[in-house]
Amino acid sequence: MSRADTILELVKASYSTRPSFKDPSYFGVPENYKEIKTLRDLLEINYKYNPTKNQLRENLISRIKNNENPFVGIIGFEDTVIPAIKRGLLAGHDILFVGHIGQGKTRLAELVSEKLLSPIPIVEGTMTNDIPTEMPYTHLVDLINGKDIEKKAPEFFVSKDCEELIKNNGLDTKIKWVDGKQRYRYVLATPDISVKDLVGQIDVVKIIKKGIELYDIDSYSPGYLLQARYGILCLDELPVLDPRKQVTLLSVLQEGRFTTGAYPVFFKPDVKIIATANPMDYTHSGKIIEPLADRLKSHIETHYPNTVEDETLILVQEMDMLNRSPGSTFLPVFILETITRIFQKIRNHPDINSDRGVSVRSTIHSLEAVIGEVESRRSLLNNVITIPRYSDLQCIFQSSKFELDEIEDTSENRIEFLNNVISEVMQETSVHFFNGFFKSPELVAIKNDFKGKSFTILQNQYQSPNSKVGVSTVSTTKSSPNLYTVQLKQFPLMTKVVKRTIEEMKRMQIDFTKLAKHHGIKKNLEYVDFKNVFEDMDDFDIDNPPNSVKGVEEIWAAATELVLEYLRFTSPPILDKKEDIFESSNSTVL
Repeated sequence: MSRADTILELVKASYSTRPSFKDPSYFGVPENYKEIKTLRDLLEINYKYNPTKNQLRENLISRIKNNENPFVGIIGFEDTVIPAIKRGLLAGHDILFVGHIGQGKTRLAELVSEKLLSPIPIVEGTMTNDIPTEMPYTHLVDLINGKDIEKKAPEFFVSKDCEELIKNNGLDTKIKWVDGKQRYRYVLATPDISVKDLVGQIDVVKIIKKGIELYDIDSYSPGYLLQARYGILCLDELPVLDPRKQVTLLSVLQEGRFTTGAYPVFFKPDVKIIATANPMDYTHSGKIIEPLADRLKSHIETHYPNTVEDETLILVQEMDMLNRSPGSTFLPVFILETITRIFQKIRNHPDINSDRGVSVRSTIHSLEAVIGEVESRRSLLNNVITIPRYSDLQCIFQSSKFELDEIEDTSENRIEFLNNVISEVMQETSVHFFNGFFKSPELVAIKNDFKGKSFTILQNQYQSPNSKVGVSTVSTTKSSPNLYTVQLKQFPLMTKVVKRTIEEMKRMQIDFTKLAKHHGIKKNLEYVDFKNVFEDMDDFDIDNPPNSVKGVEEIWAAATELVLEYLRFTSPPILDKKEDIFESSNSTVL
């Protein structure tokens, strides 16, 4: 049998035989797929490509049957958005996510692609994810034999680059397996996106360099639709595209194909479209043309986290710690919850423009800003661990993105509004923290303990009494009068309360870490793990502090500020606060 006959039989057998792959991880993929590295290998296993919608459906079915969660890291959508996504994928729908900024819409699209698309074999070096066995077998036979192919149907199967690679390398053509993450194409819809950007265009450079004719397929440069071939195209903020550009997508959604320019060729990208839209654009302005909205078969509404717990978990998962050493930074859960409550209160406040929304990114960016504030104010200056506390929260104005609605949206009004919200939330969080913590006689005793005395709050308690904030003339001795542990020696009852508070903080950190792990969160947990930071906390003696006092001092300071804030919010208040000084209140404790 001649070489040409051998090739013909190999290709015909591969095309006509149904494979029996049993890889439990992905639908339609051989278990040893990573060992398939050449076109010969691919033909010998009788590989057959399965359409994108089938991959999504079958892989989701497998995950459901195995009780696996393909949406690990998506928090707060378990009973609302996730079930809707599953229904849509099982039905083979293209999807439109409708929701405000910062609700995780594009993150969902990424996860669908990453977790539910099977790896596919493409000819290595091709831009349009060319699968060689997707062309007619006669074409493939001719190319392997080094011949040009005769195209009778005006359909695009593989690129000219792919044809040349197979002609030059035959059965030894290199095959590369690409996973779903690599076949995810994100496009932010902006006014400057053209129809050619979506469907492709004539490349003048190619025409000049290769000397090819204007309408030769070799002069075609693929657009976003073909770059996302066999994968997912995420069109973020779809309503921004004007109607003429939206029309371009209709044939892809309805017929699975499109044409471009004057080419006598149609393209079948087999791409799943997941689009996003803002509720205002989608429901009020009518910026998505009706035929397109109709063809995006599942419209799924997203939402902001409904609970403090959910948003706090998202906060920890998404914050950028910039490779900080875990031992250098510790984040008390009560601080995380306070920042979360601030933005949940802003988000739901009647004075806020609800059409704009208040992104969860504001929550994340504010925590990051607070950590930076601690570093610039005290931890870097004094070589102490970075632990945020209540006196550090005023810096978050720079990361708080919201728009006032009922009152004039000026910088002054926003600052005043934010300061009021911070004060309200500090009260709510401290009251929640100490619920059932104190008995009335204990509060009376603390009030009496403060008679004729005061406690001073400083962001940098290590500085000498006469130094200015930010100036590096700091006192690093353990006897500095501003140290919280030194000030607490005047208040024996408060000292006991602060120590109990630290124990409660430790319990909260342990519970939160367990909860985060339950939700599949692994990132950044070392920054909330109490035992990794303060292993010797139980042995700390305020009257005889160890040499590491400046490390332990910070956790005592954070707990002290929490207690002091609570004591001014009791009814009636135990303490009054005048600027940065706490002293006994004039009110009578019942």
